[in-house]
Amino acid sequence: MRSPASDEVMEILLAAAAACVYGLGDFCGGRATRRFDSFAVTLVGQVFSLVLLGGALLVLGDPAPGGRDWMWGAIGGAGGFVGLGLLYFALARGSMTVVAPLTAVVSAVVPLASGIGFGERPSLVAYLGVVAAFAGITLVTGAVGTPHTKTQPFIVVVSIVSGAGFGWMFTCLDRTTEASGMWPLLAARLASISLAVVVLVWRRPPGLSVKSVPALAFLAGLFDMGANLLFVAANREGMLSLVAVITALYPVSTIVLAMRLDHERVTRSQAWGMACAGLALALVSLGR
Repeated sequence: MRSPASDEVMEILLAAAAACVYGLGDFCGGRATRRFDSFAVTLVGQVFSLVLLGGALLVLGDPAPGGRDWMWGAIGGAGGFVGLGLLYFALARGSMTVVAPLTAVVSAVVPLASGIGFGERPSLVAYLGVVAAFAGITLVTGAVGTPHTKTQPFIVVVSIVSGAGFGWMFTCLDRTTEASGMWPLLAARLASISLAVVVLVWRRPPGLSVKSVPALAFLAGLFDMGANLLFVAANREGMLSLVAVITALYPVSTIVLAMRLDHERVTRSQAWGMACAGLALALVSLGR
Protein backbone atom coordinates (compact mmCIF):
# COMPACT_ATOMS: atom_id res chain seq x y z
CA MET A 1 0.00 0.00 0.00
CA ARG A 2 1.35 3.42 -0.94
CA SER A 3 1.73 6.11 1.68
CA PRO A 4 -0.08 9.48 1.48
CA ALA A 5 3.29 11.14 0.87
CA SER A 6 3.99 8.95 -2.14
CA ASP A 7 0.50 9.71 -3.50
CA GLU A 8 1.24 13.44 -3.24
CA VAL A 9 4.54 13.07 -5.08
CA MET A 10 2.88 10.97 -7.77
CA GLU A 11 0.15 13.62 -8.17
CA ILE A 12 2.70 16.34 -8.88
CA LEU A 13 4.82 14.16 -11.18
CA LEU A 14 1.82 13.09 -13.24
CA ALA A 15 0.51 16.66 -13.49
CA ALA A 16 3.96 17.90 -14.56
CA ALA A 17 4.16 15.12 -17.15
CA ALA A 18 0.70 16.11 -18.43
CA ALA A 19 1.90 19.70 -18.79
CA CYS A 20 4.93 18.60 -20.81
CA VAL A 21 2.87 16.40 -23.13
CA TYR A 22 0.14 19.03 -23.60
CA GLY A 23 2.89 21.43 -24.63
CA LEU A 24 4.20 18.93 -27.20
CA GLY A 25 0.70 18.58 -28.62
CA ASP A 26 0.22 22.34 -28.83
CA PHE A 27 3.54 22.75 -30.64
CA CYS A 28 2.59 20.09 -33.21
CA GLY A 29 -0.96 21.39 -33.56
CA GLY A 30 0.19 24.99 -33.93
CA ARG A 31 2.65 23.98 -36.63
CA ALA A 32 -0.01 21.93 -38.46
CA THR A 33 -2.45 24.85 -38.57
CA ARG A 34 0.02 26.89 -40.59
CA ARG A 35 -1.07 24.96 -43.68
CA PHE A 36 -4.28 23.20 -42.65
CA ASP A 37 -7.62 24.33 -41.22
CA SER A 38 -7.47 24.55 -37.41
CA PHE A 39 -10.71 22.64 -36.80
CA ALA A 40 -9.70 19.99 -39.35
CA VAL A 41 -6.43 19.54 -37.44
CA THR A 42 -8.49 19.11 -34.28
CA LEU A 43 -10.72 16.48 -35.89
CA VAL A 44 -7.88 14.50 -37.47
CA GLY A 45 -5.86 14.47 -34.27
CA GLN A 46 -8.78 13.46 -32.11
CA VAL A 47 -9.87 10.61 -34.39
CA PHE A 48 -6.31 9.28 -34.54
CA SER A 49 -5.94 9.58 -30.76
CA LEU A 50 -8.63 6.92 -30.30
CA VAL A 51 -5.90 4.38 -31.11
CA LEU A 52 -3.94 5.38 -27.99
CA LEU A 53 -7.06 5.58 -25.84
CA GLY A 54 -8.28 2.18 -27.01
CA GLY A 55 -4.92 0.64 -26.13
CA ALA A 56 -5.02 2.24 -22.67
CA LEU A 57 -8.54 0.94 -22.01
CA LEU A 58 -7.50 -2.58 -23.02
CA VAL A 59 -4.37 -2.54 -20.84
CA LEU A 60 -6.11 -1.08 -17.78
CA GLY A 61 -9.13 -3.36 -18.11
CA ASP A 62 -11.48 -1.13 -16.11
CA PRO A 63 -15.18 -2.08 -16.38
CA ALA A 64 -17.43 0.31 -18.28
CA PRO A 65 -18.88 2.93 -15.88
CA GLY A 66 -22.45 4.07 -15.34
CA GLY A 67 -24.33 6.80 -17.12
CA ARG A 68 -23.20 9.58 -14.77
CA ASP A 69 -19.53 9.13 -15.71
CA TRP A 70 -20.38 8.98 -19.40
CA MET A 71 -22.38 12.19 -19.06
CA TRP A 72 -19.60 14.13 -17.32
CA GLY A 73 -17.07 12.79 -19.83
CA ALA A 74 -19.18 13.89 -22.79
CA ILE A 75 -19.87 17.34 -21.35
CA GLY A 76 -16.18 17.74 -20.64
CA GLY A 77 -15.36 16.62 -24.18
CA ALA A 78 -17.47 19.46 -25.54
CA GLY A 79 -15.36 21.88 -23.52
CA GLY A 80 -12.18 20.18 -24.69
CA PHE A 81 -13.21 20.59 -28.33
CA VAL A 82 -13.91 24.29 -27.78
CA GLY A 83 -10.58 24.70 -26.01
CA LEU A 84 -8.44 22.87 -28.55
CA GLY A 85 -10.17 24.09 -31.70
CA LEU A 86 -10.09 27.72 -30.61
CA LEU A 87 -6.49 27.42 -29.36
CA TYR A 88 -5.29 26.24 -32.77
CA PHE A 89 -7.43 28.92 -34.43
CA ALA A 90 -5.92 31.65 -32.22
CA LEU A 91 -2.35 30.40 -32.60
CA ALA A 92 -2.72 30.46 -36.37
CA ARG A 93 -3.95 34.08 -36.36
CA GLY A 94 -2.56 35.79 -33.27
CA SER A 95 0.61 36.33 -31.28
CA MET A 96 1.66 33.37 -29.15
CA THR A 97 2.81 35.79 -26.45
CA VAL A 98 -0.84 36.77 -26.01
CA VAL A 99 -2.65 33.53 -26.86
CA ALA A 100 -0.57 31.13 -24.76
CA PRO A 101 -0.62 32.93 -21.39
CA LEU A 102 -4.29 33.88 -21.65
CA THR A 103 -5.36 30.34 -22.50
CA ALA A 104 -3.13 28.74 -19.87
CA VAL A 105 -4.09 31.08 -17.03
CA VAL A 106 -7.83 30.82 -17.70
CA SER A 107 -7.54 27.03 -18.02
CA ALA A 108 -6.08 27.02 -14.51
CA VAL A 109 -8.36 29.61 -12.91
CA VAL A 110 -11.60 27.78 -13.80
CA PRO A 111 -10.73 24.43 -12.13
CA LEU A 112 -8.91 26.23 -9.31
CA ALA A 113 -12.09 28.10 -8.43
CA SER A 114 -14.15 24.94 -8.95
CA GLY A 115 -11.91 22.87 -6.69
CA ILE A 116 -12.09 25.43 -3.92
CA GLY A 117 -15.84 25.63 -4.43
CA PHE A 118 -16.06 21.85 -4.09
CA GLY A 119 -14.35 22.09 -0.70
CA GLU A 120 -10.65 21.66 -1.49
CA ARG A 121 -8.39 23.63 0.84
CA PRO A 122 -4.75 23.85 -0.32
CA SER A 123 -2.22 25.14 2.21
CA LEU A 124 -0.71 28.63 2.15
CA VAL A 125 2.53 27.21 0.69
CA ALA A 126 0.54 25.57 -2.12
CA TYR A 127 -1.19 28.88 -2.84
CA LEU A 128 2.24 30.50 -3.16
CA GLY A 129 3.03 27.77 -5.68
CA VAL A 130 -0.10 28.72 -7.62
CA VAL A 131 1.07 32.36 -7.75
CA ALA A 132 4.52 31.22 -8.91
CA ALA A 133 2.89 29.08 -11.62
CA PHE A 134 0.88 32.01 -12.97
CA ALA A 135 4.01 34.16 -12.95
CA GLY A 136 5.92 31.44 -14.76
CA ILE A 137 3.26 31.09 -17.45
CA THR A 138 3.25 34.84 -18.03
CA LEU A 139 7.02 35.21 -18.15
CA VAL A 140 7.92 32.12 -20.18
CA THR A 141 5.53 33.05 -22.98
CA GLY A 142 6.93 36.58 -23.13
CA ALA A 143 3.63 38.23 -22.24
CA VAL A 144 5.55 40.87 -20.27
CA GLY A 145 8.96 42.36 -20.79
CA THR A 146 9.05 41.45 -24.49
CA PRO A 147 7.36 43.43 -27.26
CA HIS A 148 4.94 41.39 -29.36
CA THR A 149 2.88 42.02 -32.42
CA LYS A 150 -0.48 43.64 -31.94
CA THR A 151 -3.27 41.10 -31.43
CA GLN A 152 -6.85 41.76 -32.44
CA PRO A 153 -9.37 41.98 -29.58
CA PHE A 154 -11.28 39.14 -31.25
CA ILE A 155 -8.27 36.80 -30.85
CA VAL A 156 -7.97 37.84 -27.19
CA VAL A 157 -11.60 36.84 -26.63
CA VAL A 158 -11.06 33.57 -28.52
CA SER A 159 -8.04 32.79 -26.30
CA ILE A 160 -10.04 33.42 -23.13
CA VAL A 161 -12.89 31.19 -24.34
CA SER A 162 -10.34 28.53 -25.30
CA GLY A 163 -8.89 28.54 -21.79
CA ALA A 164 -12.38 28.35 -20.31
CA GLY A 165 -13.06 25.31 -22.50
CA PHE A 166 -9.98 23.52 -21.17
CA GLY A 167 -10.84 24.50 -17.61
CA TRP A 168 -14.38 23.20 -18.05
CA MET A 169 -13.03 19.89 -19.36
CA PHE A 170 -10.73 19.51 -16.35
CA THR A 171 -13.58 20.28 -13.98
CA CYS A 172 -15.94 17.79 -15.64
CA LEU A 173 -13.35 15.01 -15.62
CA ASP A 174 -12.88 15.66 -11.91
CA ARG A 175 -16.59 14.94 -11.41
CA THR A 176 -16.20 11.37 -12.70
CA THR A 177 -15.69 8.53 -10.24
CA GLU A 178 -12.32 6.87 -9.67
CA ALA A 179 -13.86 3.48 -10.53
CA SER A 180 -14.63 4.73 -14.05
CA GLY A 181 -10.93 4.63 -14.94
CA MET A 182 -10.21 6.21 -18.31
CA TRP A 183 -13.63 5.51 -19.83
CA PRO A 184 -14.82 9.13 -19.41
CA LEU A 185 -12.10 10.11 -21.90
CA LEU A 186 -13.80 7.93 -24.51
CA ALA A 187 -17.08 9.74 -23.92
CA ALA A 188 -15.20 13.05 -24.09
CA ARG A 189 -13.51 12.15 -27.35
CA LEU A 190 -16.66 10.89 -29.03
CA ALA A 191 -18.44 14.13 -28.08
CA SER A 192 -15.60 16.32 -29.34
CA ILE A 193 -15.27 14.38 -32.60
CA SER A 194 -19.01 14.76 -33.22
CA LEU A 195 -18.81 18.51 -32.66
CA ALA A 196 -15.76 18.80 -34.92
CA VAL A 197 -17.62 17.04 -37.75
CA VAL A 198 -20.59 19.40 -37.35
CA VAL A 199 -18.33 22.48 -37.42
CA LEU A 200 -16.45 21.30 -40.51
CA VAL A 201 -19.64 20.45 -42.38
CA TRP A 202 -20.98 23.89 -41.52
CA ARG A 203 -17.80 25.78 -42.42
CA ARG A 204 -16.70 23.64 -45.40
CA PRO A 205 -13.15 25.06 -45.60
CA PRO A 206 -11.64 24.79 -49.12
CA GLY A 207 -8.75 22.52 -50.02
CA LEU A 208 -9.41 19.74 -47.50
CA SER A 209 -8.35 16.23 -48.51
CA VAL A 210 -6.86 13.20 -46.80
CA LYS A 211 -3.61 13.62 -48.72
CA SER A 212 -3.18 17.19 -47.50
CA VAL A 213 -3.31 16.30 -43.79
CA PRO A 214 0.07 17.12 -42.21
CA ALA A 215 1.69 14.39 -40.12
CA LEU A 216 1.93 16.84 -37.23
CA ALA A 217 -1.88 16.74 -36.93
CA PHE A 218 -1.69 13.05 -36.05
CA LEU A 219 1.08 13.68 -33.54
CA ALA A 220 -0.92 16.50 -31.97
CA GLY A 221 -3.80 14.11 -31.37
CA LEU A 222 -1.58 11.46 -29.80
CA PHE A 223 0.10 13.95 -27.48
CA ASP A 224 -3.23 15.51 -26.53
CA MET A 225 -4.71 12.14 -25.57
CA GLY A 226 -1.53 11.12 -23.75
CA ALA A 227 -1.74 14.32 -21.73
CA ASN A 228 -5.42 13.69 -20.99
CA LEU A 229 -4.57 10.23 -19.64
CA LEU A 230 -1.85 11.71 -17.44
CA PHE A 231 -4.16 14.48 -16.20
CA VAL A 232 -6.90 12.02 -15.21
CA ALA A 233 -4.34 9.82 -13.45
CA ALA A 234 -2.94 12.85 -11.60
CA ASN A 235 -6.39 14.09 -10.64
CA ARG A 236 -7.28 10.69 -9.18
CA GLU A 237 -4.33 11.13 -6.82
CA GLY A 238 -5.02 14.63 -5.50
CA MET A 239 -6.73 18.01 -5.66
CA LEU A 240 -8.17 19.43 -8.87
CA SER A 241 -7.21 22.93 -7.75
CA LEU A 242 -3.51 22.03 -7.69
CA VAL A 243 -3.32 19.45 -10.47
CA ALA A 244 -4.94 21.87 -12.94
CA VAL A 245 -2.52 24.67 -12.05
CA ILE A 246 0.54 22.46 -12.56
CA THR A 247 -0.94 21.15 -15.81
CA ALA A 248 -1.41 24.76 -16.98
CA LEU A 249 2.38 25.10 -17.15
CA TYR A 250 2.19 23.44 -20.58
CA PRO A 251 3.44 26.55 -22.47
CA VAL A 252 6.88 25.88 -20.96
CA SER A 253 7.46 22.75 -23.06
CA THR A 254 6.01 24.48 -26.13
CA ILE A 255 8.54 27.32 -25.75
CA VAL A 256 11.40 24.89 -25.11
CA LEU A 257 10.55 23.06 -28.34
CA ALA A 258 10.45 26.34 -30.23
CA MET A 259 13.90 27.15 -28.85
CA ARG A 260 15.34 23.77 -29.80
CA LEU A 261 13.67 23.22 -33.17
CA ASP A 262 13.08 26.78 -34.36
CA HIS A 263 16.34 28.04 -32.80
CA GLU A 264 14.58 30.78 -30.88
CA ARG A 265 16.75 32.44 -28.23
CA VAL A 266 15.89 32.40 -24.53
CA THR A 267 15.08 35.87 -23.24
CA ARG A 268 15.73 36.94 -19.68
CA SER A 269 12.00 36.93 -18.86
CA GLN A 270 11.64 33.40 -20.25
CA ALA A 271 14.53 32.19 -18.12
CA TRP A 272 12.86 33.70 -15.05
CA GLY A 273 9.59 32.11 -16.14
CA MET A 274 11.14 28.65 -16.23
CA ALA A 275 12.62 29.27 -12.80
CA CYS A 276 9.15 30.25 -11.54
CA ALA A 277 7.73 27.05 -13.04
CA GLY A 278 10.28 24.99 -11.12
CA LEU A 279 9.54 26.96 -7.95
CA ALA A 280 5.81 26.36 -8.45
CA LEU A 281 6.35 22.60 -8.63
CA ALA A 282 8.45 22.67 -5.47
CA LEU A 283 5.99 24.83 -3.50
CA VAL A 284 2.92 22.84 -4.53
CA SER A 285 4.72 19.61 -3.63
CA LEU A 286 5.74 20.97 -0.21
CA GLY A 287 2.35 22.52 0.41
CA ARG A 288 0.33 19.39 -0.29
